[in-house]
Amino acid sequence: MPRWTSLPSGLPERDRQLIIQLRRLKDHSGLGLAALAAKTGYSRSSWERYLNGKQPVPRKAVEELAKVCGMDPTKLLVLHEVAERQPPEPAAEEAAAGTGAEGADADEHVDEPPGTRESGAPDSGARPSGRRRVPLRYALAGAIAAAAVAFAAGLLVAGGGDGGGGDGDTKPLTYGPGRTYDCDDTGRKDGAAYAGHSTTAEALIALNGNGPDVVEAQCLLKRHGFDPGEIDGLYGPSAKSAVQEFQKARKLVSDGIVGPDTWAELRR
Repeated sequence: MPRWTSLPSGLPERDRQLIIQLRRLKDHSGLGLAALAAKTGYSRSSWERYLNGKQPVPRKAVEELAKVCGMDPTKLLVLHEVAERQPPEPAAEEAAAGTGAEGADADEHVDEPPGTRESGAPDSGARPSGRRRVPLRYALAGAIAAAAVAFAAGLLVAGGGDGGGGDGDTKPLTYGPGRTYDCDDTGRKDGAAYAGHSTTAEALIALNGNGPDVVEAQCLLKRHGFDPGEIDGLYGPSAKSAVQEFQKARKLVSDGIVGPDTWAELRR
């Protein structure tokens, strides 16, 4: 696996997180930059700039990389959207707002902290010391972006392992080559089959995914008589082939992607 160069020190953290995930996906695929260029609409030099933080990554490039690597692009696109919502620099914001009445009235504002005026009371223009006015659209955008960062980070840790169990029962994401895990071959929880690694019924698992949800799926496949290979938490070709055979047997769409319908059958 090639050694990546360090990302630029001035690169915003949101862009950094997106590039880290794109690098990880590329490494999992085993494709070089030349091969990536041959399979997408972007040149080798473009991929070199994108993956080294020299140029913003286009949304379409994110989608194509995910497609080439056999992964659902949804999680990566969340990070891309967050990265695109970088808040404007203070100087740029002031210049955009202007210094006249038009600039001052261009946005609805909120006070920090709120609740300093009673509803309907006239605004005298005086404000308590230490308070400042923040454009409402930036306050809302900041809150949305922060929530999206937290959401995306939770989805993408260790290459997208925790697919959304959300119940605190999943184990730390320490999955990698050479590790194997034990299955609870008889466990049940709330009437559903349970192998001891995740209780999710909705996580999406595609090729190159990894984590506790993958271990759970591998264990349940084995319990149903479909050999996924090593129980290692890595969703590779063997596990995908086992899922496809399982899906055919259960008359599901045989796409090799573990989703809600496949989980429902695995948990029987």
